[in-house]
Amino acid sequence: MIRRRNGLLAAFCAVLLALAGCGGSKDYPSRPITIVVPWGAGGGTDAIARMIASLMERDLGQPINVVNRTGGNGVIGHQAVASAPPDGYTLGFITTEIAMLHWQGLTPLTPDDFTPIALMNFDPAGVQVRADSKYATLQDLLDDIRKRPGRIKATGCGQGCIWHVSFFGLLADKKIDPGSVAWVPSNGAAPGLLDLVAGGVEVVPCSLPEARSLIEAGKVRSLAIMDAKRAPLFPDVPTLQEAVASGWTLGAWRGVAGPKGMPQPIVDRLAASLKKVYEAREYRDFMASRGFGLLWGDARQFAEHMKQSNAAMGRTMTVVGIINR
Repeated sequence: MIRRRNGLLAAFCAVLLALAGCGGSKDYPSRPITIVVPWGAGGGTDAIARMIASLMERDLGQPINVVNRTGGNGVIGHQAVASAPPDGYTLGFITTEIAMLHWQGLTPLTPDDFTPIALMNFDPAGVQVRADSKYATLQDLLDDIRKRPGRIKATGCGQGCIWHVSFFGLLADKKIDPGSVAWVPSNGAAPGLLDLVAGGVEVVPCSLPEARSLIEAGKVRSLAIMDAKRAPLFPDVPTLQEAVASGWTLGAWRGVAGPKGMPQPIVDRLAASLKKVYEAREYRDFMASRGFGLLWGDARQFAEHMKQSNAAMGRTMTVVGIINR
């Protein structure tokens, strides 16, 4: 009887700790917060997460540390968030890949394993080559892929991530066998672009903001953007419709989430802080100056966005041929 009572007391205390956030929801946050980024330093996800963290610190009054947990095509970082205590002190800047990884059998994690807090960004994919590449247009590249299947290499993220699927989806849309291009996995767009400049690969499909510094340095050239309209910061880059008569569009979303089961008062406090960040002039100026897209969604809208993304990715990855379940 005593043992059972002690067990119930321990369980009750554990619930209280989770609900209280180690100090009580009213006092939240009472210590530093960690935001886990599933991708490498220097990439678009990392850059946006660090800007968000710096602005949230002012509102929440606690240090917010951004930690890069790379590996496993994004599995390592997303798992670190999902496995953390749901007390609001470990959050994640989760990405499109959480709606993709489980389709490949890489992890059982799905969007349902997180507490959505706020959607902050969306960026369409682009197609980048070296500035001295023989491919003057996207049509030149696609024609060469048809002529030399298996000879051209591309990178920009891990196997089956958003940039991989976006480019292979384009190939499928243009009736080109996606297997005609060799995909070289990397820990994100930043190392992928460096590999491109070094001559290790011929193509990097990633967002234009991630390639911006190398584009402006004259080392990388963008052939097209996978969106219905041209990007304001890159008005000379054609859309796929303009470049190769393709209506294919795809891109990456990013948002802040926590482990499943976070107390609602803490979610509400974080969501209010993130709304202030999203509306702040500093955030908007930063995003505009880097060419990052703005897309807001509250917790409910973010949950619905992830649900729709998950279904769409399942369909697209089936067409591309990288489903493994």
